[in-house]
Amino acid sequence: METWPGSAYPLGATYDGNGTNFALFSEAAERVELCLLDEDRTETRIQLTEVDAFVWHAYLPGVQPGQRYGFRVHGAHDPAEGLRASPSKLLLDPYAKAISGSLDWNPALFSYQFDDPKKANENDSAPYTMLSVVINPFFDWAGDRPLKRTYAETVIYEAHVKGLTYTHPDIPEEDRGTYRAIAHPAIIEHLHKIGATAIELMPVHQFVNDDVLEQRGLANYWGYNTIGFFAPHNRYASGGDLGQQVQEFKGMVRDLHAAGIEVILDVVYNHTAEGNHLGPTLSFKGIDNRTYYALVEDDKQYYMDYTGTGNSFNVRQPHALQLIMDSLRYWVTEMHVDGFRFDLASALAREFYDVDRLSTFFELVQQDPVVSQVKLIAEPWDVGPGGYQVGNFPPQWTEWNGKYRDTVRDFWRGEPSTLAEFASRVTGSADLYEHDGRRPVASINFVTAHDGFTLRDLVSYNEKHNDANGEDNNDGESHNRSYNHGAEGPTDDPAILAVRARQQRNFLATLLLSQGVPMISHGDELGRTQRGNNNGYAQDSEITWIDWAHIDGPLLEFTADVAEVRKNHPIFRRSRFFDGRPALREEGAPLPDIEWLRPDGTVMSPDDWETGFGRSVAMFLNGQGIRELDARGQRVVDSSFVLVFNAHDGEVVFTTPSEEHAPGWDVVIDTGGALDRRAPLEPKSEFTVAARSLVLLCSHVDEEPEPDNSVEASVAVMTGSASEETA
Repeated sequence: METWPGSAYPLGATYDGNGTNFALFSEAAERVELCLLDEDRTETRIQLTEVDAFVWHAYLPGVQPGQRYGFRVHGAHDPAEGLRASPSKLLLDPYAKAISGSLDWNPALFSYQFDDPKKANENDSAPYTMLSVVINPFFDWAGDRPLKRTYAETVIYEAHVKGLTYTHPDIPEEDRGTYRAIAHPAIIEHLHKIGATAIELMPVHQFVNDDVLEQRGLANYWGYNTIGFFAPHNRYASGGDLGQQVQEFKGMVRDLHAAGIEVILDVVYNHTAEGNHLGPTLSFKGIDNRTYYALVEDDKQYYMDYTGTGNSFNVRQPHALQLIMDSLRYWVTEMHVDGFRFDLASALAREFYDVDRLSTFFELVQQDPVVSQVKLIAEPWDVGPGGYQVGNFPPQWTEWNGKYRDTVRDFWRGEPSTLAEFASRVTGSADLYEHDGRRPVASINFVTAHDGFTLRDLVSYNEKHNDANGEDNNDGESHNRSYNHGAEGPTDDPAILAVRARQQRNFLATLLLSQGVPMISHGDELGRTQRGNNNGYAQDSEITWIDWAHIDGPLLEFTADVAEVRKNHPIFRRSRFFDGRPALREEGAPLPDIEWLRPDGTVMSPDDWETGFGRSVAMFLNGQGIRELDARGQRVVDSSFVLVFNAHDGEVVFTTPSEEHAPGWDVVIDTGGALDRRAPLEPKSEFTVAARSLVLLCSHVDEEPEPDNSVEASVAVMTGSASEETA
């Protein structure tokens, strides 16, 4: 086969319209073979003789898109020194833009003998492994451009490609569970209905199904087991895996953008699917183990594990960091995604063991002209020491606010001593983000996510029920801050069902009306249940798929109504923290932008906050005091609102604020259903808030009468004029 020297940059396989350039970094290699494979896996090996700065490269003028390939790396195999080269293993290209097939778990995928781990396994892995694929990079984007929606305007919908779409009756069966299904008009219509402006897709980088799960008839459903950081997962493509997955993914992004919906990817750069020292050799291990993985310093056969998965990516090493940055930049520039949610992001900051917000990774992101301009969302924790870092990420970042989740759950289930922190969380968590110049939008607020109970299960179960996972119910979180309200799981008791329905509405309304960026977990607005399973990572089944045939329609409509309130009123999506603080106001002083009120309508005192038994509070939001500017520089003015939270198990009588706050109040939301929405409430008037319910009041403005353009009106005018002339 004709071979030219080619170029050391870019890494990976790059098709230019005539042929393909291949480039692979490996400092550990003594020799590298590029392997081209036919459909029946017949292999042609090409020696890479050109090496620049440890990048092995060649240009093959005859290689076209769809070509399957891999690498064999020759070098030292000394696990105790962290060296794991083995030419018997056909390796995936770390920069592969597409990956074909799936793993056929066989001992040949491992570099050691199962019966004697110290003895090398030299069996050829080629028949059993996945293959890298050359792709056609050209695509008709039809003028697609980044949406660049501000965080304040953003509502995130966390979704699983298959779980969201697999049972939807309006999507053709052959498309369900695919990228094409995500952009189907039925899904777009649903996202519009609930006010979602961005869809956050759970991992779509090529991932691996664990052998141990497959043996139990399960799957790595969530996808947090990446092996290809540039390749869209091939099983989510409806048209094939020889590059079709790339074209289909791009088409999905283009169609979602056309509908005004941003695409955010949940990315897993903290570890790979190769696991620990007993895991398979699929790519990075055999290419340059010491470069790509953090190893135990005094015994390099073992891996540092800050992720709970067996290994951690080596963010101290420049080439490992380069791969992460190249991957991020690729997904923005070539795949047009709008942002990233970084799984276990604290692990990416462990350059020298401890989590360091000044680490090289954060510096690279800050300086990158492409990556720094998209949405950057951290899951601000990992499983290592000191890993819980909520509120400690750099100013450019937003964070999943785990403290918001925990506090809101505790408040609505009636836990004592939560009132003060609850007030902080629903107003944007200034205590976490204001100290370093960040704004309320730094807080990604959520009550549920993929990991844990669904919203319906949160109010239906006290305990996890993970028996289907095959781990004797020992997996998953045991402290869920949930409450079943009198019965564990399904029940026919109408009283229990009523409070559960009310609580789901309380959580959704609290989420959508809090300052910060709300994130809805897919199906929560539909009443989705996982039957008490709070760890659906292995359940590619009816347990985790949305059951579109049995949705809670009224709950969906409620969610849509609250989302519309948020959209129409900028007071619920402020870009700045409130100036007002829990303090008494002098008589005659201007109204602050926020006031916290007791049930009797008076302002909360410091003593009120310190009581451990307060479970109800009202929040006055002054629409005249937003003090923000719109895109044209005009001051934003909105209606004023009173948001009442009652987490007591009994009803509470509240009093509306005085005339200086508003001339009257209209009932916008009442999850307890006790108030008459037809007539406004007078200032300083009492109203009853049902047990465990939320009420939203809006300042009343008398509607101006519509102009009378009838014939009778014209006659009256003309008659009046004639009378005046006669007089």
